[in-house]
Amino acid sequence: MTAFRWPHPAPVLRVVGVMSGTSCDGVDVAVVEVERAERVRVRTLCTSTQPYPDPVREALLRLASRHATPEEVCRWNFELGELFAQAVLRALAQAALDPASCHLVGSHGHTVWHAPGHSTLQVGEAAVIAERTGLPVVSNFRARDVAAGGQGAPLVPYLDWLLFAHPQRYRAVQNLGGIGNVTYVPAGGGPEDVVAFDTGPGNMVVDGVVQLLTGARYDEGGRMAARGHPHQALVEELLRHPYFSQPPPKTTGREVFGVDYARALVGRGRQLGLRDEDLVATATYLTARTVAEAYRFVGKVDEVLLSGGGVHNQTLMRWIRELVAPVPVRTTAGEGVDPDFKEAVAFAVLAALTAWGMPGNLPKATGARRAVLLGDLTPP
Repeated sequence: MTAFRWPHPAPVLRVVGVMSGTSCDGVDVAVVEVERAERVRVRTLCTSTQPYPDPVREALLRLASRHATPEEVCRWNFELGELFAQAVLRALAQAALDPASCHLVGSHGHTVWHAPGHSTLQVGEAAVIAERTGLPVVSNFRARDVAAGGQGAPLVPYLDWLLFAHPQRYRAVQNLGGIGNVTYVPAGGGPEDVVAFDTGPGNMVVDGVVQLLTGARYDEGGRMAARGHPHQALVEELLRHPYFSQPPPKTTGREVFGVDYARALVGRGRQLGLRDEDLVATATYLTARTVAEAYRFVGKVDEVLLSGGGVHNQTLMRWIRELVAPVPVRTTAGEGVDPDFKEAVAFAVLAALTAWGMPGNLPKATGARRAVLLGDLTPP
């Protein structure tokens, strides 16, 4: 690969996208070819996940609390850089690809704190990734959107429009990561017509409740929720949280729906005499309700396309289907996009746009004053 130049002249870039989400489960890597044409084209070559060991996950959850020290933030910024670099090299080796065959890495980093519209901090030192892989790195995507008056999220809507726009169907592209977010792609519309925002908790509250009750990371397959019954009065009480009625643009995170929220939910459930299974069912049904009711902020919806780790929770999927019926619900796999890796693909595409000198945010989605180039470039 020739030396990196910016803006990059190549019409096709091979980019390694790296994503560490708010669920703190692991590092997702997607190797993607992005072609600059009349409309950007995307082809995924390979994907890989590197799960976090328990000590790493516990450290990341602490970083996202109000108890982490500057020393811990500093240390884990570099530790995560090492982990991300290892994940990149491992994914390339599994695909029999030489790092020299790639142009750059697009690393989202791991969100430590996100104050929508004010500030945001992701860790996972780009200099370490560049040094270990020999590739230039685009990182720190959210900061420029915040500087331009935006929420700093969601940043995936441009990819959702590229991949899922349809001439006749009005689509809600719903991600179920730690936080849930939706991209509304109107039939025949351009990127300027897209509406996107965080719907609220995705897996975060369910995972938090399960961990508090059982010590497990998550409710595998939604089996624990399936054995319980949602407490409807408690669900209605939880839905009175002001975030759910706030109109978009809006974004949220672990600062609002993290372990303290889960702990309060469990405490309230105990006051009501709920069994563990009922508490998990209540948290799961709450997520389904917040997803379904968020669509009141968009227009007509012909179908819902789901991605993210939540698609493996069959109880959550069943309740979402029931709540949005008769609108059909399916995963993005039917459109040729692995639901587990959509966000890693997205940050590969955003990195390519930055390399070409093209904006990557959608102001209507984030609330920014204008479209801006996203990310910092760290040379190899």
